[in-house]
Amino acid sequence: MHKPVLIESVLSHLKLKAGLIVLDATIGSGGHGEAILKAIAPGGFLIGLDQDEEAIRRSKERLEKIGGRFSLQHFNFRDLDLAVSALHIRYVHAVLLDIGVSSDQLEEGKRGFSFQKEGPLDMRMDLTKELTAEHLVMGLSLKELTSIFRQFGEERYAGKIAQAIVTRRQQAPIKTTTALKTLIERAVPQKYRAGKIHPATRVFQALRIAVNDELEALREALPKAFDHLESGGRLAVISFQSLEDRIVKQFFVKQKTLGTGTIVTKKPIRPTDQEIEENLRSRSAKLRVLERN
Repeated sequence: MHKPVLIESVLSHLKLKAGLIVLDATIGSGGHGEAILKAIAPGGFLIGLDQDEEAIRRSKERLEKIGGRFSLQHFNFRDLDLAVSALHIRYVHAVLLDIGVSSDQLEEGKRGFSFQKEGPLDMRMDLTKELTAEHLVMGLSLKELTSIFRQFGEERYAGKIAQAIVTRRQQAPIKTTTALKTLIERAVPQKYRAGKIHPATRVFQALRIAVNDELEALREALPKAFDHLESGGRLAVISFQSLEDRIVKQFFVKQKTLGTGTIVTKKPIRPTDQEIEENLRSRSAKLRVLERN
C-alpha cells in the first residue's frame, strides 16, 4: 500500500483536531487523507481532490473503510477554489498539497511515468487530457526540447539528448519509456551514465512537468489555498524537487513580507533516516508550513 511521506510532521504542524474542515488538494491514494480523517473525527470534514480519476477511486475505497465525513472530487489542485465553492464552503482550517507524481503512478507501467517500467510515453496525471509525453518527444523542435530539459529538468546534457531524439525520430517513432531511456543512455557520456542518478531521471521529470503543466499549476494553487484558509489556519506543502520547493519558498516569503502569513517551518522538514529506509520515495521530500495571520 502507498505510504504517505512525513505523515507525523504533517499531522502535528496542521494542528488537527476533532471537528475541523481540511482540504487535501492532492489526495492521491489516500494515505495522508486517511490519517487526516482519523485526526479530525468526530465531526470533521475532509475535502479530497485529485486530477487522476484512478487515484480518486483508490482513495474512496480506502476512506470508506474508516468512515467519517468526506467528499472526493476530480479536480486539478489549481482549481481548488472551484471545488471548495461547489461545496458551499468559504474557509477551511487546513490545506495540504503533496506535489508531484505518486508511487502508485510510478509503479503502473501503462502510465509511462517511470523509465524503470516498460510502457507508453504517456505521463498524463489526468487521463481526460490529450497531451502526452509522446506528443512532446515526437512533435517539439530541437530548441523546444532543449529548453524543456534544461528548464524543467536542469539537465546538463539537454542539447545532446534533444539532438539524439530529433535524429532518432526521423528514422522511427519514439513511443515507449524503454526506447527513450535507451536513447538517453546512448546520448550522454559514459562517465555521466555511471553517476548516482540515472541519466534519464531529469528528462523524464522534465517531460512529466511539461505534460501536466505542474509548475504553473502550483503557482496558481498556492494563493488560492491560502485565500481559503481561516485566520490561524495552516497550509502545508510537500515538494520533491528544487523547482517546486523554490516556488513554495518564494510564496511563503511573500506572505510573510506582506504581513498576511507566518512561516512555521524556518527550514523545510526532511524525513528521518528511518523513514527513508522504510520508504525510499521520501528521501527528497521537503515540508514547508505557512500559517495565515
